[in-house]
Amino acid sequence: MLQRAKSEIERSGGIFSGDDQQGNFRAKTPIGSIEGVYQINGEEIALNITKKPLLLSCRKIEKELRSVMR
Repeated sequence: MLQRAKSEIERSGGIFSGDDQQGNFRAKTPIGSIEGVYQINGEEIALNITKKPLLLSCRKIEKELRSVMR
């Protein structure tokens, strides 16, 4: 799952760095970048968005992240 997220983010011009425990990412969108950190604990992943475009809702970000992480 983590490798797929890394591939998707990098394929779209973003940056994904870290390991199988924690790291950070920056994903490009048409209206600006989304930045965040992740931490993995067992089979759970915690994502914390640290920067997002003002016009991009948290709900939309969550929906897109869920689609990539499946």
